[in-house]
Parts: sequence; structure tokens; C-alpha cells
Amino acid sequence: MRYLRPVQIYGRIWHKLFRPIIDTSPSPSVHSGRGLWVLPARRKPSLLSPSLFRFLNEERALVAVKDWDDPDVIKLWRYNLHYFDDLNAEECESRVIWHRDLLKRWVQENPFAVGTGWEPYPTSLRIVNWIKWVLAGNVLPPECLHSLVIQIRWLCRRLETHLLGNHLFANAKALLFAGLFFRGDEAELWLNKGMGLLAREIPEQILADGGQFERSTMYHSLTLEDMLDLSNVTAAFRQAIPKRWILVVEGWRQVVERMRYWAAVMCHPDGEISFFNDSAIDIAPSPNVLNDYASRLGFSLMQTIDDGLMHLKESGYIRLQKGQMVALLDVAPVGPDYLPGHAHADTLSFELSLFKQRLLVNSGTSCYGTGKERLRQRSTAAHNTVVVDGQDSSEVWGGFRVARRARPSIPIIRNQASLLSVAVSHDGYRRLPGRNVHRRQWYYCNNCLVVEDEVTGSFLDAEARFHLHPEVKVDSHQLREGHALLLLPQGQEVDFFVKEGKLQVVATTWHPCFGLSQPNLCLVVKFRSPKAKSVFVWQGGIT
Repeated sequence: MRYLRPVQIYGRIWHKLFRPIIDTSPSPSVHSGRGLWVLPARRKPSLLSPSLFRFLNEERALVAVKDWDDPDVIKLWRYNLHYFDDLNAEECESRVIWHRDLLKRWVQENPFAVGTGWEPYPTSLRIVNWIKWVLAGNVLPPECLHSLVIQIRWLCRRLETHLLGNHLFANAKALLFAGLFFRGDEAELWLNKGMGLLAREIPEQILADGGQFERSTMYHSLTLEDMLDLSNVTAAFRQAIPKRWILVVEGWRQVVERMRYWAAVMCHPDGEISFFNDSAIDIAPSPNVLNDYASRLGFSLMQTIDDGLMHLKESGYIRLQKGQMVALLDVAPVGPDYLPGHAHADTLSFELSLFKQRLLVNSGTSCYGTGKERLRQRSTAAHNTVVVDGQDSSEVWGGFRVARRARPSIPIIRNQASLLSVAVSHDGYRRLPGRNVHRRQWYYCNNCLVVEDEVTGSFLDAEARFHLHPEVKVDSHQLREGHALLLLPQGQEVDFFVKEGKLQVVATTWHPCFGLSQPNLCLVVKFRSPKAKSVFVWQGGIT
């Protein structure tokens, strides 16, 4: 609790004890004067039939009223059910009749302030999706329009100040959409409240290098979509924005550009996100979809990332790119001190692509909640870094909690034409009896990536783990003491040498999407001394 902000502590008490009453007074009128609404980012369809949904790689039918909040279904699936993302998904025009019936059904079967659907976060996303659906040319049934207003009024009194972060951001975005979509004194109140929150939260949550402050590539993409939506709706309702907010809104375009650059730096050559902290594919729109959306809004085309070393200093990530290699290094804190809920114990981990194919991957995320698998996926052992005495570098616990956490040093960087190197350490293991510090250096030279690890202080066991992408195989005929031959799916070969330490190959799993686990292999380098050196060599490289 010592990391929490005071507003989070008394916000929890207020959120638990205070219950706003329903306000069913007549709805304000819809704003009639608006400019062009641009087609937003579109997700894959999740409504497969009038009552069949697919979320998180799991299909379920909505048959009875109780299915809206079935306690036997994981909460994240239920959250998705109440988002209404399908209203604006791919080929949504062909499902308009299904959508209209589903909207009516939600209003009829979800009584005020009862169940998951009325929690502030799904309420925020649903408000935005309903308004987007109307802006696309559809008409809300009268009972749904009135329900929308009731939901906005409820949200205005249920802001998630006890959580902050992306939840409060979503609340503010919904109020801004509502304040521009409707008109009148009440709508102006929503607009000013949303704008005030965003004016405070955007500088807090979007760092100077463009990264979202929770250091998750997935949540960065979600927030980039939010910023593009905000640019879209404020352009469409430009005349409705009070003069005092105009400069704030105009500044958002620069924020979007910084965020797009950060996203490009943190992508692999295959065009998808890397896996640091809570990250999975298919939750946020893909980088290509977000770039297409930005282009429709008049943002410039993204330039290609050149070879060299790119340091995202404020968020704490580094991209090493040279020839056929892209390495993404985590030298970041686990997240903001008061909000590490999406953090993994992954300090000094990295991911590696060669020949535009992923070679090394962090665990990814297939589940939330408080189970053992959630803890395992957040653990240090599930990432490409060093485990000391079986402990995590940061004490992840519960579903979204971190106690004592690793803090990295300032990296020492060399960025030369023939040599790229990064040296850094972290103190996450200083809580152990040996007062251990993990030091790691990466350096690239001549088609060779060397990873040198050192653990100071006494310890019983230490190991560096390197998780292979599921399509990367280990040639069993070439496996010997201190060497493994790695076979990439397109036929290239990579030699892996252990200069110090003992090599083992173990089975594990990778989780690129929620609800999905894929078997893969992990190269485990057991320390024989305080130091271990691991070397990847490809296509004519010299060790």
C-alpha cells in the first residue's frame, strides 16, 4: 500500500460505500451539427450469430438473462460481452439487424447498476461504441438512446479514481464522446469533466518518448486507438469544443505522432507487437490497422525504422537493429509505482527476430485472474532473463499486484557502425540473502549477438532462460555440451553457444493471444560461476 496515491486509498472507500441513484430524467438532445466522422479502427467480428459470441478464443451463446453475468464465465469474457465492440467491427454493416436487437436486449435484461455490465470500465467502452455506431449512420432505438444517457450519468458519478491509469482514461474518453454527441447544459458538464481529466491524464500517461506509462505494448496500442478516436470525434464536432480546450485538443496530434513512433520501434519485423508486461495479439487493433486509421485522419505515413540503436529513454526500452537482426531490450521499471497492475517480472528480458522471423519470445498473456497460470506467465522464469534461486525479480502476486519490484540502472550504451552494445543492472534480487544484483550486457558484432550475465553475491542457483518461438526447432542431432543448432521456419540456421554455464533444453508454453497456449522450447543456461555468456550466431557470423 505504500506505493499507492492517497486518491486511490480514499477512492476505494468512496467507490465501495457510495452508490448514486438512478437519474431517468429526459435525455438532452443530440448534437445535429457535426463534420465528417472518419471510419475508425475495426476489430475482427465477435458476434457470430444473433446470440453467439467469440471472445478470447472462446465461443459462448447468450441464451438466458443470466448469461449476461454468468459467474462460471471468466470476468474478462463477461467484460467483452458488455463492450459492444462488434458494433464497429469488420463488416459490421451486414449485422445491423442483429446489433439493433442486441442493443434492445441489453437495455431490457441489464437493470440499472446491477452486474458486470454496469462497472465503470465496460460502461465507458460501451458508451463510446454506441455513439460510434450512431456516427456511422445508424439510429439507436429510443429506449437505447435513453439508456445511453442514464449510463453516462451513472459513469459521471462512478469515475475510477481508485484505479487511475487506463481505466480513468477510458472514463474520461467516454465523457468527452458523450459531451460532444449531446448538447445542452448537461452535455457541457460531461464535456468539461472529460476534457479536464484528459488534459491531466494524457501528459501523465503518455511519456515524452511516446510510450504509455504502464509499459505494455498491448495497452499502448489500446491507448493509441483512444487518442485516434479522440482526434476523430473532436474534428467531427470542432464547433462544439469550448475555446479554452482548443489548444489542448490541437496538442493531441503531436501526442499521436510520438505514440505511433514508439509503437513502430516496439514492433517485430512481422508487423506485430512485442510481448512485454501484459501483452497479447487481437485485443487491440493491429499496428497496421492503427496506421491505416491514422492515415484516414490525415496523419503522415510512418517511416521505416533504420538500422542502429533506438533508446526509448523515458519508458525504458531499446531497439537494436542491424541487418537481419532486431532485438528489443527491456531496461524499464515495471511501471508507474502506484499502478503496476499489468507488470510482469521481466526486467532485463528481451525479444529477438532474425530474417524477419521471431526467434526469442517472452511469455505473452493468455489469462487474467488470480490463478497459478496467471502467476506463472508473469514470473521471471517465463521471460528471457535471469532467475536467481527460483525467485522473481519483482514480487508479482494476486492477479494485478506487485510488492517489492526491480529497479534498473541507467544503461550504458555504445552505438557505433560496427558495434552496438547495452550494459545495465537491476536490484530486484537484493532482497534475497545474497543481496544479489543481476548485471547484463548485450552486444552485436558481425552477425553475432552476445548476452553476458553476472549475478553478484552468494546464491545457490541461477539460470538465464531463452524462450524460443514455437516455430523454431532445436536440431537434436546437433545438440551437445554448450551448443544447440536452432532451425528457423524459413530454413535459416542459428548457432547458439554457451561460453560459460551448462545448457539444457526444456519444454514450456507461449501465449500470443488470450485463451491460447502453444508449446515451445526454452534454452536454459545454468550458471557454473557468477557469470554466464550466451551467444547467437547466424549467416557467416564469427563468435
